[in-house]
Amino acid sequence: MTRKMPPAVRDHALQIAHHEMGHYVVARALGFETGGVTLTVTMDLRHQGGACITLVRPITSIEAMKEHLEARMMVLLAGAMAQTLPSKPSAAKRVDKPKATAILKGEQGAEQDYAKIRELQHLLRNIVYPDTDPASSGSITTEMKAINDRLWMRTQEIVEALSETITELGETLVDRMVLVEQWGRPADTYEVVLTREMLERLEMSQARPL
Repeated sequence: MTRKMPPAVRDHALQIAHHEMGHYVVARALGFETGGVTLTVTMDLRHQGGACITLVRPITSIEAMKEHLEARMMVLLAGAMAQTLPSKPSAAKRVDKPKATAILKGEQGAEQDYAKIRELQHLLRNIVYPDTDPASSGSITTEMKAINDRLWMRTQEIVEALSETITELGETLVDRMVLVEQWGRPADTYEVVLTREMLERLEMSQARPL
């Protein structure tokens, strides 16, 4: 069943589509294997989305472990950053840092990304600074901030460099959403599934590895 999507629903869907495509495109750029992307949005603006990313990688050294942790954190950060990218073609594709931070720490579903990021930051900090006194909270806070700031800047650079790909794929995702028929109830949910094969057939989904 199809019906023209109301403007408010479409605007919300585009934001979440950018979020999921941010995860997807940056994951590809950083060398992760990727699967499909899904998105569900209701008339009252509830949503659920996901980008399938394969985390299986050979890790044969501490350096490889550090690189993997950094790449995974960057993929997690990329969703909230991409969600702040403007949809209008004429607008400059820049990340809104305050808004992205609020998304990560807010109640829009990205708080799960933030919880994962914080845990991985602690693990990376333990590897990078093995001699830190566990009782030295000031040093730990400084080290955590240094890791966060460095990865934030790297992720922001990638998201902005690949912003056209992210927003174009996001628009494609929303354009393919359909209104779901629900037996015995009014249909109020739009959804879409783009498989890995469908995404890879889209020329614009071929993100350049960094």
